[in-house]
Amino acid sequence: MHSANSKPSIFRFTLIGLLSFLLLSCATMDKNDRNYTTGGQPGDILYNYVTANSNDSSTVSVLLADYKGPKRLASIVEEYEEEIATLYNQQVLSPTSSISEDEKKARFANITANQASALFALYPIDTTKWMKIISTYSGLSKNDIYESAITAGLDPSIVFTASASGFEDTATPLINSIGLVIYGQDEESTATVKFRAEDDTYWREGLNLAWEPIYGSFAGSIVYLEANTTYHIEVTITDIDGDIVEHSFQTTTKPNTPPIDPNKVYYLSEIYSGGQLDLEALNIEGSADGYAKIIGDGPIIEAGSDVLAAVNIGNNSYVMLENLTVKGGQRYGIFAKKAHHIWIKGCNVSEYGREAVDIRNGKAYSSPTSNSPINYDSGIYLERSGIAVIEECEVHSPNLGANNWSVGHPKGANALQVWAYHDSDAYRGEFIVRNNRFYGAPDHRFNDVIEGRMNFERRGGFVRNSAIHGNYLAYANDDLLEIDGGQQNVLVYNNEMEQGYAGVSVAPNVLGPSYIFHNHIHNLGDDRGKEWTAIKAGGLLSKPGGRTFILENVIDVNRNGVASSSVSGDSTFWITAQNNIIFTKYKNNKVGYCIFDSEKYPSSSSKNDLCYNEDSMDSRYEFNIDNIIEHPYSDDFSYVESIQSEPEPTLYVSEEFKIPNFSSESTLQAVVEKPPTVWEFKASEVEHTGFPKQYVYGTTTITDDNTVILTGNNWQMFPISYTLTENSVLELELEIEGTPEIIGIGFDTDTKLNSSKVIKFHGEQAWGIRGEEFFTPTSSTITFPIGRYVKGDVSYLILVLDNDDIERSRNSDKVTFKNIRLIEF
Repeated sequence: MHSANSKPSIFRFTLIGLLSFLLLSCATMDKNDRNYTTGGQPGDILYNYVTANSNDSSTVSVLLADYKGPKRLASIVEEYEEEIATLYNQQVLSPTSSISEDEKKARFANITANQASALFALYPIDTTKWMKIISTYSGLSKNDIYESAITAGLDPSIVFTASASGFEDTATPLINSIGLVIYGQDEESTATVKFRAEDDTYWREGLNLAWEPIYGSFAGSIVYLEANTTYHIEVTITDIDGDIVEHSFQTTTKPNTPPIDPNKVYYLSEIYSGGQLDLEALNIEGSADGYAKIIGDGPIIEAGSDVLAAVNIGNNSYVMLENLTVKGGQRYGIFAKKAHHIWIKGCNVSEYGREAVDIRNGKAYSSPTSNSPINYDSGIYLERSGIAVIEECEVHSPNLGANNWSVGHPKGANALQVWAYHDSDAYRGEFIVRNNRFYGAPDHRFNDVIEGRMNFERRGGFVRNSAIHGNYLAYANDDLLEIDGGQQNVLVYNNEMEQGYAGVSVAPNVLGPSYIFHNHIHNLGDDRGKEWTAIKAGGLLSKPGGRTFILENVIDVNRNGVASSSVSGDSTFWITAQNNIIFTKYKNNKVGYCIFDSEKYPSSSSKNDLCYNEDSMDSRYEFNIDNIIEHPYSDDFSYVESIQSEPEPTLYVSEEFKIPNFSSESTLQAVVEKPPTVWEFKASEVEHTGFPKQYVYGTTTITDDNTVILTGNNWQMFPISYTLTENSVLELELEIEGTPEIIGIGFDTDTKLNSSKVIKFHGEQAWGIRGEEFFTPTSSTITFPIGRYVKGDVSYLILVLDNDDIERSRNSDKVTFKNIRLIEF
């Protein structure tokens, strides 16, 4: 297992939903106070404003008419002023978190479609919650609710999916991690994780799963796992009332190398004679049983600029490229479209992309008549493709560099471009980008080093369940790494990043959670020496709404550690930062902050981060100050100087701040604390007698191998002394002949007939504890969780063969009970 140098812990916040506001002070606030423009979703801000300025609900309309808050919220108020006032007066906008079902029906029964639109507009993150409340308690139809949400500006794909039922929980393995999603949850619950490898003797603790409000799920990742290893995972979800539901998963991480079809191994010298290497034309692809593999053995692929890509994979799948040297390609060095299961290893890609023929306003064009600047040319581009590994490659020296921000958004080439949204849901995401070197040069830079397409959409970028780790990324005039878009269980870790305008962009995180941890981001700057921030976030409300975990990174920059970026006019973001080292140098307006969050989103937190600004000689935050717990040595200058001088800085972290799995191995209970106890029924060693009023006739035969054979209409009871617990499991073998009414086993304390103490495994009559699903005639072995139905001391074991049709029973009914055991786990 990998381990980290610092030892952090869990800090969990929940979203503030419409029905779970904290009661506010009655003190009147200045209507122009900046507090009205911050504090969460638009509905949070508006509720604070109305509550602080009104003791009489009749004045709500006046307050709304006079509202002068942020532009985005002011436009919602203007559009839905009447609806919001009605919702407030009807106590739908209420701070009460726990109300009766009758009260919920009274408050929500008469909500109109326009009022529903107002709620969706005020609380864009809580899509699932509001759909559930409105559909349960109002008279609106599903179509009414769909239209209301879409009218409010929510993404239709999210609206329809969020309202659907039957989502399947998932455990998605990569090579060194597993992503988990469990649906049908609520934000008041907690989801703890434990896991173990198949051969481990102890469970290990994982980081709690995170609340994901768009689909109403818990999601998260287990990291630093071994390749090609089976893991058992247990997730315990505890709701607000203390009720517990267990979820179990078993899955195997992917191997470090793909399976190869020995009949489809090609050496480049045997299949390549110049120009483009076109795998579609050569019909080279493999299957799930074995990839087709192309090995570079000397020749260089030099394609020039007459073909779109130097290497065209096309939509061929199960393809591995190894040790190829690739030069040229009009747009791309290596290109695939709508492919899956691609593995690119040890390749060197350069001299690709278009060259500038015309420069206009500082941007490069491929011809004087072109309307669009040159952009998105890529060393490797896997377009609408999924399940890929890119490892140990070098991508460098594109034909064209990128402009900087002085003339507008940078345009130009990138090293790797990702759009992991395959047409088939089964092949989406699952990108692994590891141990590569992607770099430009000081005067010849990428736009982004790793760039995602469709940044503002849930289907954009890496989409989900992907890992970018162990890479060196350098020289960009914009971001060194973009994971914008869909980024549920996308992991960014153990990378070194330098010389970019920004380090990692998560603006926007459209779903989440994503994780940025154990990275070294330093020495930022574009080709002018300008920079913005090590981690860039924003767009939580305009493109709702995912959470990013920022854990144990080392950030050493001039300007900001984490800072906002506007996405469709919205700079709100949601982060959990913990145990990071963040050094900044300059101090100015919007400069020199550990975290710069002008919106002060209330669910974000900074816990045990060491933040130090050289200019001010202290920590600087533009953040929700109530959610900051500073590292205890933040003001210890000698300590700060000592870790600044270290080539690989490490942070002292006390026991309480350990983060399970991410930075420390927390061992839980043994897999088997004690061996299971087994009680075997020895029929030949005890007396037996017919059960009163139920034995009618028939034979009872006991053999030396603990087998009891009953014929007729025959109930037999055997005295035993046993205590059944909730963990008790009954095992036996059962063979049946004829058509009896009841075949079963009972456990009781006396000789009175009790249907709640007899398990029926077979027969025509509906009676007793129903255990038919545990028995099939083709397999005589039964394993039944008896402890769920019968607990406590038992004095008799009862074997049942029942058939009141005497003639039919006399001729044909027979049952054989074998190897009856009770097991305590």
